Amino acid sequence: MTTDLTDRYGAPSRWTRPVTIAVAAVLAVVGLGWLGWAAWFHGSPDVTSEVMTYDVVSDHQVDARVDVDLAEGIDASCRVRAYAEDHTTVGEMTFTPVDGPNRVEIRTERRATSVEKVGCTAPGQSRPR
Repeated sequence: MTTDLTDRYGAPSRWTRPVTIAVAAVLAVVGLGWLGWAAWFHGSPDVTSEVMTYDVVSDHQVDARVDVDLAEGIDASCRVRAYAEDHTTVGEMTFTPVDGPNRVEIRTERRATSVEKVGCTAPGQSRPR
């Protein structure tokens, strides 16, 4: 015995399919818009930095050169750390950078063997770069 499903369960409404497609399209546009904004916002920060070189001057001082790419008119804050041979932090310096190379003098409690940038932050940029 063959039964037509529309006789048994009733036909779907005529508006169900177009409304579902419209809602899916709106959600896709909103999602892709947010994805594009997030990629642009996080891909172009106001400030970035890189430790170019460092020199262990003495048991209590390390000089570092930090290159900073700073957008015009932005006040930023940068931080670098000095580490000892056993990987403990022996010095830390926070400074206000200028665009381009910055010479930083880090005072240490004992001899440092390496310097690491923690990064720079600007207003509205909570993640150091």
